[in-house]
Amino acid sequence: MDLLAQYLMNGVMLGLMYALVALGFTLFFGVLNVIQFAHGDVLTAGAFAGLAGYALVVRAGVQASLPQLLTVVLAATLSMAVLGAVLGRTLVLPLKGAPALNVLLATLMGGTALRECIRLFYPGGSQPQRFPALLPSTAWALGRFTLRLDNLLMLAAGMALVLGVSLLLQRTRTGLAIRAVAQDEETARTMGIDFRRVVLFTFALGSALAAFAGVMNGLYYNEVNFGSGLLLGVIGFSAAVVGGLGSLSGAVLGGFLFAGLQTLGAVVMPFASAYKDVFAFGMVILLLAWKPTGLIGEPLGERV
Repeated sequence: MDLLAQYLMNGVMLGLMYALVALGFTLFFGVLNVIQFAHGDVLTAGAFAGLAGYALVVRAGVQASLPQLLTVVLAATLSMAVLGAVLGRTLVLPLKGAPALNVLLATLMGGTALRECIRLFYPGGSQPQRFPALLPSTAWALGRFTLRLDNLLMLAAGMALVLGVSLLLQRTRTGLAIRAVAQDEETARTMGIDFRRVVLFTFALGSALAAFAGVMNGLYYNEVNFGSGLLLGVIGFSAAVVGGLGSLSGAVLGGFLFAGLQTLGAVVMPFASAYKDVFAFGMVILLLAWKPTGLIGEPLGERV
């Protein structure tokens, strides 16, 4: 049971990261009916931006962990919010009305260019970079299960962020504008909603969520790699699709479901570390064959 609890804790941590990435895909699809395939590379760029912010404050003589952590989070999320808006403005909006494959190809190439820029121009970017441990290292041993305070803090912050996005969309005028654009773009324009501003804000918000997931990934594994966003982006997209692309609750459910499948594969299969992803993706394929619209499929008019 102790070992099972450890696997469960690891699955919850992964599920939250996947859910944050999947939320971005859902937001992009909600307002523009597009899949932004540079999203995983934005996650990686966010982690490296946070790492650069950490290096700057250390060079400035700041030694306290809390200011360092705040700098990492703000550097990652704010820079990626700006980058997300730029990607939306330069890669997606100009192709509005073009075939969906054009947008897919443009964002895929944009993500590749971003990834290669990290590899080529970030100092030592081609090699894994150590991510600083900025959270308390307190841990409690409960048999073979180790409960870590840093994991609890990341879980609380991630869940608060998911709840905050939900409240933003449901309780604010900005959220109302996003939902209006998702439901009927032309009517929203007629009612005076600035379509371009809503789209750019949505891309900024989704990219900031990915950056936070990148920071969480770095804090959890104490390492970042220029190619780590590739797999996380694919998993996040898969989670959004299996949960029901366009549904916020579906994105969260899909993220935890995918992590649960990986954890189950690690528990029940031999050579678990090698085959857990194969098991998870295989189960997702079966789920989509059974329910192609996702677990929480919603009409396009109610995407967000």
